[in-house]
Amino acid sequence: MLYKLANHICASTVAQMNSASQLKLVGVIGSGIMGSGIAEVIAKSGIDVVIRSRTQETADATKAAIEASLKKQVAKAKITQDQLDAAMAHVCVTGKLEDLANCDLIIESAVEDLVTKKELFTQLDKITKPSCVLSTNTSTLPVIEMAKSTNRPDKVCGIHFFNPAVLMPLVEVVRPITASDETIAFANEFVKACAKDAVQVVDRAGFIVNALLFPYLNNAIAMFEAGTASMEDIDVAMKGGCNFPMGPFALLDLVGLDTSVAILNALHAEFKSPTLEPRPMLKKLVEQGKLGRKSKQGFYSY
Repeated sequence: MLYKLANHICASTVAQMNSASQLKLVGVIGSGIMGSGIAEVIAKSGIDVVIRSRTQETADATKAAIEASLKKQVAKAKITQDQLDAAMAHVCVTGKLEDLANCDLIIESAVEDLVTKKELFTQLDKITKPSCVLSTNTSTLPVIEMAKSTNRPDKVCGIHFFNPAVLMPLVEVVRPITASDETIAFANEFVKACAKDAVQVVDRAGFIVNALLFPYLNNAIAMFEAGTASMEDIDVAMKGGCNFPMGPFALLDLVGLDTSVAILNALHAEFKSPTLEPRPMLKKLVEQGKLGRKSKQGFYSY
């Protein structure tokens, strides 16, 4: 049913993936910054995408946000109006999970909570066709737990985009022990079709990037708490001394402080290092609803 709907709304071409399969429709679950960014990447690559949000209203708002993002790129002469129109022709939205039934690939980008994700994968396993690959955009949580929530663990993997998905070139393809070679190859071909760079990683907390990045971010907060230097000077030092594009506090605000706590909790649970326990200041800001850029206030105000 949805594929007919997608054909009607998206009016798009079929993207060829590899000799074994054709990717006609990708479902993205989640209408936040990551979900909309991933959907925009897919649409710009000429692949049909249906975005599922909890309500039709938020789904429609996500589609409008994608169009607004593309309009900014037109204004900056990064894409043409024709390219904007072509990308938007690939986008459709829904408030119903059942409308993902005919997807060939689903990327789950819902809240970073394992219980929620496992419940979603159980539902998706019942709704989608048997050939559909189910993937998660989790940055830290165990993919194997989501795979075990389905009757197709061989067709479950991680496809982890980075924020902002439209700009960041990297995608981590995460392989739980249950995933088949075909599923990982399919995920790699999809990433390639999106003009992104794929790296391969086994299903271990934090994967590559966050396992290396978040101990550094947490230690930056500890340094500030100890009074070694101000937030501003720590940020300036890491930009000027290490040639990082932004300092740790600005990056934490970009990632989201609630997301950062969730990542650190997952790393601490797996590796047991005291340095991975979220710092008190970080937890206090989250308790106060100061989540970073998305709430207009975190370590800095926006």
